[in-house]
Amino acid sequence: MTVLSLRIDDALYEALSRLAYGANLPLSVFCRNVLTRAADPQSRYIYSSQDEILATSIQMLAILGTYVGQQSPKALEGGMKEARAMLVERGMMSEEGGE
Repeated sequence: MTVLSLRIDDALYEALSRLAYGANLPLSVFCRNVLTRAADPQSRYIYSSQDEILATSIQMLAILGTYVGQQSPKALEGGMKEARAMLVERGMMSEEGGE
């Protein structure tokens, strides 16, 4: 295996580190995956094996959120606040919540 050394600015390093943490991957593995995707002429999504799990999770959470919101709007509001904090911590959402 070839070793590649490169310089990146601090902001990019922090962003990549957050994304790697959010994907539960070491930074080196995450970066290799990103480079593999960039080199793929078909530009396939590199985490496609998890798409089905993600889709099912989103459906279940939507159903659960609807039910909790009907039973206790305050509980739903608190849960959404916690979820946003976790997403921000993992670099999956900006502080403003727009990502």
